[in-house]
Amino acid sequence: MNLKTFHTLFVNGKFCKDAKLGKADDFYFSSLHIRKNTSNTFGSTVTPVNVAQMPGLHTLGISMVRIDYAPNGGLNPPHTHPRASKILVVLEGTLHIGFYNIGNTYAITFAGLSSENPGLITIANAVFGSNPSINADILAKAFNLDRKMVKNLQSKF
Repeated sequence: MNLKTFHTLFVNGKFCKDAKLGKADDFYFSSLHIRKNTSNTFGSTVTPVNVAQMPGLHTLGISMVRIDYAPNGGLNPPHTHPRASKILVVLEGTLHIGFYNIGNTYAITFAGLSSENPGLITIANAVFGSNPSINADILAKAFNLDRKMVKNLQSKF
């Protein structure tokens, strides 16, 4: 990073680029039109476009993602964005509650987020993979599960 192109203004964890030195590439991201590989554990791939991929978004308070889902069960695990609200649009396919592809074809969604850096907390990781771990008895009661089932789930994270 050439600090001569930046002012000393530091906003949202990033240096602000001098507006006179801005270029079109600061507002460009390619490949959103290309289907991504979904042959992974979840059967989905998220392509983020936030300030890390498109520097021109800095201080605009927006970002987006493309999510590709495999046919017959592609899943974008339930999650939250701690620094953003989101609106999701299904372009192709049929999703159940916006996370799970119930169709026999690929599904594609785009989501707009109200932050240049929305963050991500996957619910299962937060609940069963936390460090230090949440007491298995508490989780068993909260989710109406057997304690052994909770311990088994915790062992997978």
